Amino acid sequence: MELAYIPSPSRGVIHLGPIPLRGYAFCIIIGVFVAVWLGNKRWIARGGRAGTVADIAVWAVPFGLVGGRLYHVITDYELYFSEGRDWVDAFKIWEGGLGIWGAIALGAVGAWIGCRRRGIPLPAYADAIAPGIALAQAIGRWGNWFNQELYGRPTDLPWALEITSSTDGRVPGTYHPTFLYESLWCIGVALLVIWADRRFKLGHGRAFALYVAAYCSGRAWIEYMRVDDAHHILGVRLNVWTALIVFVLAVTYLVVSAKKRPGREEVVEPAASGGEAEGAAEASDEDPGAEGDDQAEADVKHDVKDEAGSTKQT
Repeated sequence: MELAYIPSPSRGVIHLGPIPLRGYAFCIIIGVFVAVWLGNKRWIARGGRAGTVADIAVWAVPFGLVGGRLYHVITDYELYFSEGRDWVDAFKIWEGGLGIWGAIALGAVGAWIGCRRRGIPLPAYADAIAPGIALAQAIGRWGNWFNQELYGRPTDLPWALEITSSTDGRVPGTYHPTFLYESLWCIGVALLVIWADRRFKLGHGRAFALYVAAYCSGRAWIEYMRVDDAHHILGVRLNVWTALIVFVLAVTYLVVSAKKRPGREEVVEPAASGGEAEGAAEASDEDPGAEGDDQAEADVKHDVKDEAGSTKQT
């Protein structure tokens, strides 16, 4: 009896003439668009301007891609700089290999630059974009499916992932689809952040901290299931340690921030609030007779009141 399983793509790239269309790259691009779309809706709901999230993403996304690649290359340097390897492959980001820890860290630097240029508080921007980042990760994980990478231990469960490639040390068989586990977990994280933000009015970076803590709690056990080569510290995979440390930092920030700066920012984009005030002033300038009309109406009311008073005295 043949067991059910999730098939892997026969190839992760389709050539449109001389142009290669890679599934991994498509997943990353789609994820970025979803993150910006959702972040823009949340930013507008917080009182910001449409388009601000995309403008800042122009800084954050390139920094994030560089940071994600640097983390991967540094923590898996032997894949690129050991004997028999070609160091040029370190630049081939389309072949897979992005570390979320480096992507978020350096992406935050890019976002800080973009926010600073527009006079926007970074924590408010981070809160708006947080669930979108989780959804981008959920979509991006399917890029690993196209590349037949980052799977877990062997299993015969009905949702097992079939690996057919034998390159780079892979052994064909059926394995735990850890890419799918993480994708579903990230969708749950996005929904959790959206719900908690509406329920508790999270502000000052706490929605982003909740996203980080929730993601790390899932990444720790999912990472523990993986069987690909990784550096270990005290017998535990490096990324598990990273997830645990970042989880503690995120929870600490949540607690401390809630005590020191409760509530949510009243103004997230000063230029947007200033624009409303400016619009009101412009409307007044366009109708110079409005103020005169108001004064005339007040004078009429005053005369009527005086006349009524005189009648009563008579």
